Amino acid sequence: MAAKSSRYRLVPDVTVPDAKGRTVRAKEARELPDVTGTYAHTVVAGDRLDRLAWTYYGDPLKFWRICDANPEFLSPLALIGQEPLITARIPVTLIGDEAPRWTEVTAKLRARIGVESVIVVDDVVLTPVLQDIGDERVTVTVEVPDRALVVTYNRVNVAERELADLIETVGFKTGPPGDLGAVGRQIIIPVAVTG
Repeated sequence: MAAKSSRYRLVPDVTVPDAKGRTVRAKEARELPDVTGTYAHTVVAGDRLDRLAWTYYGDPLKFWRICDANPEFLSPLALIGQEPLITARIPVTLIGDEAPRWTEVTAKLRARIGVESVIVVDDVVLTPVLQDIGDERVTVTVEVPDRALVVTYNRVNVAERELADLIETVGFKTGPPGDLGAVGRQIIIPVAVTG
């Protein structure tokens, strides 16, 4: 039996077999409600769903309304940028004149327990630069390398500094990582519903 305030109270019961073959009662999958009349909240470090629910609804137990309104996040912790599995963009520059050793650095990172995926970014950015040409100062557009490794990892098993150290052993210099998580993103806060 679900509590009156439960989001599952109107979801029908079903019977399903469990891992041992016994028949047990469970709930059907709950459809996400349509969200209308929403506010946007920019996620900041330290946000918690119960506190957001208290701020917007006066009830910390209504955090699930915020989760329902943001289905692109697979877990409540991902919604507020506190999931153990995070993705960081680590800028890299080459040391010396040799070609980037992408294969070696990706193999080292993937071998580290806790690293889920590694994507290489090897691009150029067109950047305006002031230069003196003869007696005239002009703006020219130059190609500047934009190199980075986008690493998805479990921060319970590995720290950012460890990733940077692994990358640097292959001949790269690393810049400060940028977390590609939810902090700074806007999430939807649905209007409080009574009843």
